[in-house]
Amino acid sequence: MLSRLALACLALTFATFLRAEDPERIRDVIYAKHDGVALTMDIYKPAKPNGAGVIKIVSGGWKSNHNGISDGTWPSHGFTTFVVVHGTQPRFQVEEIVADLNRAVRFIRAHAAEYGVDPQKLGVTGGSAGGHLSLMLATRGAPGDAKSGDPVDAVSSRPNAVACFYPPTDYLNWFEPGDNAVGIGRLAEYAPAFGVKARTAEGRETLGRAVSPIYWAHKEQPPIYIVHGDADPGVSITQSLRFLAKCHELGAVCEVTIRKGAGHGGWAEIPQDTARMAEWFELQLLGKQPAQPFNLDQSSLPSTPAPKKATAPKK
Repeated sequence: MLSRLALACLALTFATFLRAEDPERIRDVIYAKHDGVALTMDIYKPAKPNGAGVIKIVSGGWKSNHNGISDGTWPSHGFTTFVVVHGTQPRFQVEEIVADLNRAVRFIRAHAAEYGVDPQKLGVTGGSAGGHLSLMLATRGAPGDAKSGDPVDAVSSRPNAVACFYPPTDYLNWFEPGDNAVGIGRLAEYAPAFGVKARTAEGRETLGRAVSPIYWAHKEQPPIYIVHGDADPGVSITQSLRFLAKCHELGAVCEVTIRKGAGHGGWAEIPQDTARMAEWFELQLLGKQPAQPFNLDQSSLPSTPAPKKATAPKK
């Protein structure tokens, strides 16, 4: 009897400990309103915050919804995590979505003190379209307007570090040089996301340059870490490697880890890659040196296909 009681007490104590370590979740914080839509983020406050924040962009094919919200394990590393949902295509086009993300970063920076975060210690992360939007913030994030009457618009939208998965960087040269994918070719199904500008060759050229991070890379951009599979059928590895080469040409800090044989996500080592990204943020935002130094170039690691989830047999 006593042993059962002791085990029950131990289990209760352990469960209480786990709950105490869970991050506090603040739901549906509105960061922008326009066109009859309220855009929101969820905020996860870790039990042991390190004073820095990670902005996680929920986006796949520039579609975003609240079903995709999770903390991404960032709070377990001490990062206060801002999970941002943006306006979804086709109602909103890529340029509008980029503007929304700029507003989100400004909102977070303007309110950082309320969440115990240093406004100059903000990292951004995402995968695929979320990775593209992360790099758009890195390369095209802009200073605030000091004359603005809105305190949110008065602060910068440029993050202090980026770590992302398989990001598109150049829509004018998608898989090969001259392979324009601005709503045509390999990305024809995404034509609504690019909008009316993508209906003409001239419009595609202008728009493709405007929304491709590679054409906006500059020496003062925040440090960037990318993980990309070399067998990605959707976003070619050349997107990340050419972006890396451009950053090196400009003297900007960038590193790419290539996962050999990996596709567009779905490899078993993604949790390890995320942990490595946490080390990148710790280094760039907090000055904490990792046990394994970053090489600020490209490197390769093997990948293992993630085990498929079991499905119920059909009756």
